[in-house]
Amino acid sequence: MKRLLIGISAAASLIATGALAADLPVKAPVYVEPVFDWTGFYIGGNIGYSWGQSRDTSTITNGAGTVLFTSTDKSSLNGVVGGGQIGYNWQIQRAVVGFEADIQGTDEKGSRSFTCATGICTPPVGGILALVIPGPAVPVTLNQKIDWFGTVRGRLGYLVDPRVLIYATGGLAYGEVDSSATIGLVPTGFGAVSSTHVGWTAGAGIEGMIGGNWTARLEYLFVDLGTVNGSFQTAIGGLGGGVLSSNYSSHVHDNVLRVGVNYKFGGGPVVAKY
Repeated sequence: MKRLLIGISAAASLIATGALAADLPVKAPVYVEPVFDWTGFYIGGNIGYSWGQSRDTSTITNGAGTVLFTSTDKSSLNGVVGGGQIGYNWQIQRAVVGFEADIQGTDEKGSRSFTCATGICTPPVGGILALVIPGPAVPVTLNQKIDWFGTVRGRLGYLVDPRVLIYATGGLAYGEVDSSATIGLVPTGFGAVSSTHVGWTAGAGIEGMIGGNWTARLEYLFVDLGTVNGSFQTAIGGLGGGVLSSNYSSHVHDNVLRVGVNYKFGGGPVVAKY
C-alpha cells in the first residue's frame, strides 16, 4: 500500500508540472532582417543633365599683337550627360568611406556673339575714299562645347538607414573643351581648338539599396575645368597692319544633376551589426 501511494504521488507531481509548463507563454523566435553590406567594389552607369557656363574675355588684335577690341560676356553650355563609374566603399558601422572615378560624354554646347564696330578693327577703305569711309565692322561668334569630362573623387557618407546612404564627395576633375569661331563671314571650323584641362569638383548625393547587390542614386556635382585659351587668325586686314586675330580666355564650369545605378561585387545582404 505504501508503495502504491508513493507512485500515485509521483505521477500527480509530474502531471502538475506539465500543466504548469503548458500555461507559461511561449517566446517567439527573434527575426533580424538582413541589411545591405556597403563594403566592396562596385561598377555602374549614369545619365543626367548639366547646366554649364563659359565666362569669356575675347580680344581682337592686329598683326603686331595690339589689342584693338575687348569683349567680356558669358554663355550657357547646357546639355545631356551620361557615362559610367567605378569605386570602392568601406563600411564602418554607420559611416561609409570610399573613392570613385567616372567618365562622362556630353552634348553641352553654346555660343556668344560680339562685334568690333566700324572703323575700330579694320583700316579705312583705300583710294580717294579712305578719308570718308572707315573700315567695316567685324562680327565674331565664339562656339564652345564640353566634349567629355571625368572625375576622381573621395566619398564620405552616413547611413540614415541600413539601406540608405547620404554622402558628400569631392576631388579632381578633368575634361576637354572644343572651341571654334566665325569671324566676319568666315567660319574657322567647329572643334578648331581642343583644350584638355584639369580642375576640381565637389557635390553630394543619396544612394539606396534597390534589391540584391544593386543600388540607385541621385547625385549633384559642381565641376570646374579652369580656364581655356586659344586664338583664331583671319585673312582680314587689321588696323595698324597685318591681319586680325580673335583670342579667347574662357573659364568653364558645370552643374551636373544625374541619376545612376551600381552593382556591388561580392557578398550579399548580411545581418546588421548595429
